[in-house]
Amino acid sequence: MSRLPGKRAIELPLLRALIQLGGQARPQDVYPLVTKAFPHLTEADLAQQLPSGGNKWKNRIHWTRQDLVDRGEMANPSWGVWAITDRGRQRVLAADRGEPWTEAGGSADTDGGQAVSNGSPPTPVDLLELYDQYEAAFKRAILSRLHDLEPAQFENFARKLLEAYGFTETVVTQVSRDGGIDGHGRLKVGLAMMNVAFQCKRWQGPVGRPEIDKFRGAIQGEFEQGIFFTTSDFTTEAREASIKKGAVPIVLLNGEAIVDLMIEKDFGIRRRPLTLYTDALDELFTDLDGRPKRG
Repeated sequence: MSRLPGKRAIELPLLRALIQLGGQARPQDVYPLVTKAFPHLTEADLAQQLPSGGNKWKNRIHWTRQDLVDRGEMANPSWGVWAITDRGRQRVLAADRGEPWTEAGGSADTDGGQAVSNGSPPTPVDLLELYDQYEAAFKRAILSRLHDLEPAQFENFARKLLEAYGFTETVVTQVSRDGGIDGHGRLKVGLAMMNVAFQCKRWQGPVGRPEIDKFRGAIQGEFEQGIFFTTSDFTTEAREASIKKGAVPIVLLNGEAIVDLMIEKDFGIRRRPLTLYTDALDELFTDLDGRPKRG
């Protein structure tokens, strides 16, 4: 699920970044300052790519800038240079004072974000944000279906998912004899074959450390690794216990990770290609010194 903020949230940090940089700046100088306004973003978040290529985060900032240009709060004095206008400065002052801000053709913005304009055609980043919403809803729907599986069905689902990942000789154990192990298989790592056991918990509440310890006790000495599947999540203590010095490591797959793995391996997922063209001219026409490229 994408954690990148939408355009509403990016607008004021973008305007403030330009003020901090003296009123105008190159995009590559603006991006880091805008990013600082969202400390929750990880390196993985910032490295997300668009379906058609290009950095998703920078592209979102770029289209936020275009919206602000259209509304007269930013300008492009020259190729590869972004600038804030007097209207943009007024917007920042209004936000700092806690005053509502009204856009032409839109509604008062009392939370410092973007007023929604009526009748404006969607931009590519609007479509990307809609896609993020669709993706999040899709993942929730898939996870809900996994919750509906019977225990034996979930165990066989886990076995087949491991096979899609490259495991061989996968087996679901008999319930009466599993001893805490729901199944096992083998995975080739380099030149060696690793024996791996797995356990499945189709729970609503989080899985705690006691379950991890019991699973490890059941596989210690016979398997080199364990994989714990749950449709819910793991407690902090369980995550800490999954990697224990001198003990068999346990890979933890919560509901979100399971769905991500399904998507990665096209397992129970039908993929439809989506191409969305985005404007990358700023990067094309700006060299390392910020000067326009000619010819």
